[in-house]
Amino acid sequence: MKIRIVVDNNTLIDRYYVGEPAVCYYIEMNGKRILFDTGYSDVFLANAKAMDIDLRSLTHIVLSHGHNDHTGGLAYLLKSDLPPWVRLVAHPGCFEAKAVEHEPVGAPVSLGDIENRFQYIPAVRPWDLSEGGQDCVFLGQIPRKLEFEGRDEIGLRRCANGWQGDRLEDDSALVCRLKDGLFIVTGCSHSGVCNIVDYARNVCRESRIVGILGGFHLFDVDNRLDKTIEFMKKARVGTVYPCHCVSLKAKARMMERLLVEEVGVGTEICLEEITA
Repeated sequence: MKIRIVVDNNTLIDRYYVGEPAVCYYIEMNGKRILFDTGYSDVFLANAKAMDIDLRSLTHIVLSHGHNDHTGGLAYLLKSDLPPWVRLVAHPGCFEAKAVEHEPVGAPVSLGDIENRFQYIPAVRPWDLSEGGQDCVFLGQIPRKLEFEGRDEIGLRRCANGWQGDRLEDDSALVCRLKDGLFIVTGCSHSGVCNIVDYARNVCRESRIVGILGGFHLFDVDNRLDKTIEFMKKARVGTVYPCHCVSLKAKARMMERLLVEEVGVGTEICLEEITA
């Protein structure tokens, strides 16, 4: 499996790409070519071209949740020459209107736009991208069992009953089954990165966690951060790749007890897949 960071807040030294406060990863695994989130703007297109990534060969687009720093690039993909058989996997709440302090923060495209352009797969329950191989699973809606995370509301969402507080029930993650265990890819982990790990282990019936890449929505050095670190330590998480919505202070605290790697646009992560 190979993951390339196409968009992140940070860029790496001597890698001449463009960063923005957003997420987009390109994943190659067992013949699948997956775009995980699409960033905030068209930056992902320029970076992908500079990395020699041919987006016309995509098999899947996976969306972590509906905020526009993860779905903004969809507006540009709708106008691109991607083949119509590309499958787009997301929680059905991903395309609800969202707002924070009266400013729209949801996806810039409608559900109708998505259904007309892609093979849309709305998934509340776990969905296997390989449709039988179970090597790459979209988790769907994450159960929020742990008391210290996944409880906050961020702005409002417009649903059938009007505008309501948004707990980002559409937040999800992707789990890749590898030779040495599971590798988890998140967007912002609004549902809680520990809740995500717990659910991934249950869904995939595998306790070993090779690594976790993504935003964990951790900014303060506080009790929640300490409990997150303790959870990951107890879960024996291999390598942690925190990015996007993780502060420098939080990363520094994590480095005291966990194996943490730097992430920026241009980072490549290569891990061994399961062979027949």
